[in-house]
Amino acid sequence: MTRVLVAEDEALYRMGLRLILEAQPDIEVAGEASDGAAAVEAAFALEVDVVLMDVRMSGMDGLEAARRLAAARGPRVLLLTSFDLDEYIEQALTIGVGGFVLKSASGEELVWAVRRVAAGGGVIDPAVAPRVIEAFSRRRLRLPSTPPPLATLSKRERDVLVHVARGLSNREIARSLGLGEATVRTHVGHLLAKLDLRSRGQAIVLAYEVGLVGADSP
Repeated sequence: MTRVLVAEDEALYRMGLRLILEAQPDIEVAGEASDGAAAVEAAFALEVDVVLMDVRMSGMDGLEAARRLAAARGPRVLLLTSFDLDEYIEQALTIGVGGFVLKSASGEELVWAVRRVAAGGGVIDPAVAPRVIEAFSRRRLRLPSTPPPLATLSKRERDVLVHVARGLSNREIARSLGLGEATVRTHVGHLLAKLDLRSRGQAIVLAYEVGLVGADSP
């Protein structure tokens, strides 16, 4: 059972999200929050797997809440966004959120995104993807001359990193590489430690920044 916290400051929309998610037999809405500060507190108190969080909220916004959750190695965050997200994309990528889904997404799309993030995969709504790719490109232009220490990774860890960057879950990576899911989790943990990264989202950013994968990758 996937436990979800819904963080959204509009009560009616928050209620709608709860109804959509609770209609699924494998998802439980463990709680709600109306601002970022309450979301951070509830995420740990309720031991949730995913925080479905609006970017713009009164008080502490979704990005600051996501940053605090990432710093404390809390649950994964799936950001609810609108089309005018450009100013927030780079910050969200740096934090390492689990993904972006539009507030206009259908119930089916929302449920799929929650399940994918809970399974360790990444989600980028197709409507947001071009802006994410632009953000990757801008970040690459600002890279220092010395690349991150990818040379410290084993060949298998590099293979796993490529698959992580393409948004695959541990189960999907295991199936693709012919490995056990526990082995993939071990490789992910090792590569994050070697690269001094806090999350899979940051690993995705780095993989794009150094050209390990590109916008045209399958």
